[in-house]
Amino acid sequence: MRILVTGAAGFIGSHYVRTLLDGGYPGYEDADVTVVDELTYAGNRANLPASHPRLTFVRGDICDLPLLLDVLPGHDAVVHFAAESHVDRSLLSAAEFVRTNVAGTQTLLDACLRTGVDRVVHVSTDEVYGSIDRGSWTEECPLLPNSPYAASKAASDLLARAYWRTHDLAVSVTRCSNNYGPHQHPEKLIPRFVTTLLRGGRVPLYGDGRNVREWLHVDDHCRAVHLVLTKGAAGETYNVGGGCDRTNRQITSALLDLFGVDWSQVEHVPDRKGHDLRYSLDDSKIRDQLGYAPRIPFEEGLARTVAWYREHPEWWEPLLAGGEGR
Repeated sequence: MRILVTGAAGFIGSHYVRTLLDGGYPGYEDADVTVVDELTYAGNRANLPASHPRLTFVRGDICDLPLLLDVLPGHDAVVHFAAESHVDRSLLSAAEFVRTNVAGTQTLLDACLRTGVDRVVHVSTDEVYGSIDRGSWTEECPLLPNSPYAASKAASDLLARAYWRTHDLAVSVTRCSNNYGPHQHPEKLIPRFVTTLLRGGRVPLYGDGRNVREWLHVDDHCRAVHLVLTKGAAGETYNVGGGCDRTNRQITSALLDLFGVDWSQVEHVPDRKGHDLRYSLDDSKIRDQLGYAPRIPFEEGLARTVAWYREHPEWWEPLLAGGEGR
């Protein structure tokens, strides 16, 4: 079995690859893995085991069709994590999001068609649905993205569907809630707050902190992605939730408690443009059809995440030059 994973030097993709190489997915203990990653600011070669005998690393751009046509032959499946993913960056410069997330996905799907790689899992986000005042999104809900990032991911989701419908390419789409865990770039909310508190700084909380997100540990997300790869149906979309809704203010409070500090460590900053108020996924489809359920309780996962950043300053300190928190 040979699997090509795009964007796997980043946070979520690297966790998937490390778990795959460690034998964490039954039946895939001997799988060979090819990683294609351009190593942009969010990609870190140190996230992957450099000398693993079943890992091949290719530094490259998913918009580079000749590269993909050269690398893809012989692989059994593609798991597509590669994306520009930081909302604030998309507000300042949308072009790179459209290029990578839309054109890159189209190029990858074309390359799969040309090389006979029939199985693809396209990893997306709950942000494509927009904001929801009450209830939860099902996979049948319309896509109403509110940021350039979310719009670029929605476009890539539609391309994935089109390649299934038009070309019979066996593509499945996953849409996950907010991920957290080790190896996440410190531009994102939880690692930004954690690394700021570790340095004795004040954490920046957008607006009144009432924005609600559903949180999912990266290990639970990657298990869901692999379930979709092995058991999911072509042409189908699967929501992947964590079952844990928290306001940004509640997240802040939990982190302050873990550090033993009070609200004097919080700086209220102006809200983000077009900041979605609430996200919530109905993930009954993947639970009922594929047997998925998250395993890591949020409080436990958050404490473990804080401990990881505390123990690995050599990983995150070089990355602190960029980014805002999602």
